[in-house]
Amino acid sequence: MSGFSVPAADGVPPRPGAGTGAGAGGAGADAGAGVPVAGPTGAFGPAGGYGPGGFGPGGHGRGGHGPGAGPYRAPGTPAPQPFQWLRPSDPERKAPATGRTVLAAVLAGLLSSWLLIDGLGVDLLLCAAVVTAGAGAAAGAAGRRPRPWTVLWSVLALALLAVPALYEAGWPVLLSTVSALGLASLALHGGRRWSGVLLALPGLLWQLVPGLVWGGRTLRGRRGGNRGQVVPVLKGALVAVVLLTVFGALFAGADAAMANVLESLVPSVDLGELPARAALFVLGLATALGFAHIAAGPRRWDRTVVRPGRARGRLEWALPLAALNLMFGAFVVLQAVVVLGGAEAVLERTGMSRSEYARQGFWQLLVVTVLTLVVVALAKRWAPRGTEADRRMVRLLLGALCLLTLVVVAAALGRMWFYVDASGLTSLRLWVLAVEIWLGVVFVLLIVAGLTPSAGWLPRAAVLSAVAAAAVYGLMGPDAMVAEQNVARFERTGQIDLRNVRHLSVDAVPALDRLPGDYRTCALNLVALDLRADGPEPWYATSLAESRARAILVERPSPDHLTDGKNACDRVGMSRDYAFEG
Repeated sequence: MSGFSVPAADGVPPRPGAGTGAGAGGAGADAGAGVPVAGPTGAFGPAGGYGPGGFGPGGHGRGGHGPGAGPYRAPGTPAPQPFQWLRPSDPERKAPATGRTVLAAVLAGLLSSWLLIDGLGVDLLLCAAVVTAGAGAAAGAAGRRPRPWTVLWSVLALALLAVPALYEAGWPVLLSTVSALGLASLALHGGRRWSGVLLALPGLLWQLVPGLVWGGRTLRGRRGGNRGQVVPVLKGALVAVVLLTVFGALFAGADAAMANVLESLVPSVDLGELPARAALFVLGLATALGFAHIAAGPRRWDRTVVRPGRARGRLEWALPLAALNLMFGAFVVLQAVVVLGGAEAVLERTGMSRSEYARQGFWQLLVVTVLTLVVVALAKRWAPRGTEADRRMVRLLLGALCLLTLVVVAAALGRMWFYVDASGLTSLRLWVLAVEIWLGVVFVLLIVAGLTPSAGWLPRAAVLSAVAAAAVYGLMGPDAMVAEQNVARFERTGQIDLRNVRHLSVDAVPALDRLPGDYRTCALNLVALDLRADGPEPWYATSLAESRARAILVERPSPDHLTDGKNACDRVGMSRDYAFEG
């Protein structure tokens, strides 16, 4: 299913054997063109088990291993090529590039080279708006109309791109930007099956070069109508730049206020930056044309043939799953004993402190959660699916494993929360907490899918949960949250580990500003020095968090030298003790 609805192409013949696997192999016993028909679907049921077209006369009967078996091949057709698996996903038609699309791509490249070299902020949203306009023009030329899922993915992508405009922390900004690019690709490709969703997310990567070639045809004049639209606009834009440059310089010389406004809007040109600006121009141009190329005719990744795994025997498949369920059950019982009052006995027997027990247990339980997800996926692929009893057994064992894994997730979250309460929150601890919560949501989705007759909604729901987790993680400001939790803990208990907050980004400044005396100096010294060294950024590359941090440090300055910060840290005991009394 594409991200946009597309009218059927006139004169496009159906692919041989497409959609004809419900009978005796499609066109007959010797055609061998039958397409496997999915059996009953569900998270714990058969994942694409074969119906009459799979194991009937067109599958493993006369049409499968008899005369004429194998993929359809007309007389004289060459042997299959290494990338033959891509052929089913080929777009039925590709609309040509229009003048509007190329102009939007050129504008995106200019904006990228002009704005992005100073950093990420509102400028990323401005570039995204131009790229969106170009992709929309390409989709309109192809006769495509947006669908509800297209709108949803697009809104979430814009929400993710708002993170650099609000916060400065590097990892959340990177995660949000990459996630937004993947979502935009998914919005234009569409897709509802696992193959369609997972292959569409990185789809932009292999459209960058074809997009440039596709857009270059317009500039080379292969389509005279488009060239007639592009060239006058380019000439007009060049004249406008010349006029604005001349009159802007005159107005700047005539009025100081006007000079300040123009200086904030126009970036300074440094010859040493020209290679970087050229690279950003190419990147912006390729990205815009890549998305437009997708919008003009996306690959139908949902058509990609993914053969199901060979069904295993009931005993061979069920024995390891039953044993694993028993081990998980034993762990759950032990956790219940600990919660109900046996924690002291367990700690005494292990010789660990509460903090050590919590810290050690969380990482192992996180690995258990991830490995269990892999086990569920592989077990689903090789599950027996011959009878209704097989399907019930699959749902029972995998459903029980997912339920027990939810207890493991809860135990991991409880241990990390206990560890945070004892030692404070860090950026890493917050990140893994977010990942563990998302994994718990995935297991809930698997359980719900196992209880429904069809799990066709599961791939998009899983991606939606991941994107929502990334958006919430970025928009809540992780560094600001880490600083707030540590400062609140200091205000409550008088204890803080300044190593948890000293290397945070400017997002943490409002919370750290509440610390007293040397604690504040130690916590803010590195951030203040970085802001002074970088100097003020242009408005389009300055996040809201950086603006607030600069205002706070102007009102209540921090010492100017690194030595002052180190001395303050020594006075509060950072170099001696793990936790500080204050």
